[in-house]
Amino acid sequence: MNDARAAHTPAPLPAHTPAPLPADPATAAGAAGAPAAHPADATGARAAGAPKTAGSAREPAREPGRGALGPVALVVAGALSVQFGAALAVLLMPRAGALGVVTLRLALAALVLLVVCRPRLRGHSRADWGTVIAFGVAMGGMNLTFYQAIDRIPLGAAVTLEVLGPLALSVVASRRAVSFLWAGLALAGVVLLSGGGFDRLDPVGAGFALAAGALWAAYIVFSARTGRRFPQADGLALAMVVGALVSLPLGLAEAGTALVVPSTLALGLAVALMSSVLPYTLELVALRRLPAPTFAVLMSLEPAVAALAGFLVLHQALSATDALAITLVVAASIGAVRARTGSRAR
Repeated sequence: MNDARAAHTPAPLPAHTPAPLPADPATAAGAAGAPAAHPADATGARAAGAPKTAGSAREPAREPGRGALGPVALVVAGALSVQFGAALAVLLMPRAGALGVVTLRLALAALVLLVVCRPRLRGHSRADWGTVIAFGVAMGGMNLTFYQAIDRIPLGAAVTLEVLGPLALSVVASRRAVSFLWAGLALAGVVLLSGGGFDRLDPVGAGFALAAGALWAAYIVFSARTGRRFPQADGLALAMVVGALVSLPLGLAEAGTALVVPSTLALGLAVALMSSVLPYTLELVALRRLPAPTFAVLMSLEPAVAALAGFLVLHQALSATDALAITLVVAASIGAVRARTGSRAR
């Protein structure tokens, strides 16, 4: 999750605060992603706000044509940024701890977004504030649980388990029986990943990854609601502040003064930018020319991207069984997205 996670589309990001998520929570649920996070950021972040902008899911879907390669590359670059940001976060954990890294990521991403977005504080109803606070709490909780997971189990496995949350939301939102077949395929992948029992991984780490997935599903729902209530990326910026405040006491308790060591701050800023700010920007630009269902299918590749980042940066090798498990979950996520898209087209 990845993040702020940065889920994932206008009308976040992942990591970890994942990048902004699509306005339609059912379509968005098919996406995997932080930060980032996501976070990823699943920790999320995949970073996410759900602003109303050009290219939102409310526009008529445009068939990807010859010009689709550019936005597809932007989405892939965003996914790489989220997951490699999560891998960098793992390397930072010996300095600041998992909770400290979450605090650095969310607080620094919030500062950047406040400066860039300059959200308006007046003129919002009590219901608006309730929605953005719920969004921020979901974002903070998703990042906290995801980073606890990647502190204990491989990054690829953590994102694979985390993506079950959005996948479950997609299955529930879809009223087609075929969606439950995709859910069964995902379950088979999880059984393979756990080797028949989560003790092969780390039961606590696996539990945190599943909790991050549940919070990712909540993040998707409140991301969409926030996007309907706040203009542009104002909702994302304000929710990021809430998420940072949620994590701050825990981060200070675990890391203390280690959070203000200059080198740690610099690495924390890199995590915040990679897991939240950069993927959010790339995906927002891509969604102006890319249909939301296509975006969701691309985001379903997050577990595979996370496994690649874990292998290259953290030297977390995958067995053939693990690779097959991740492939099954990715296929199930893509299938659920396409099933949901088909039901909406009717």
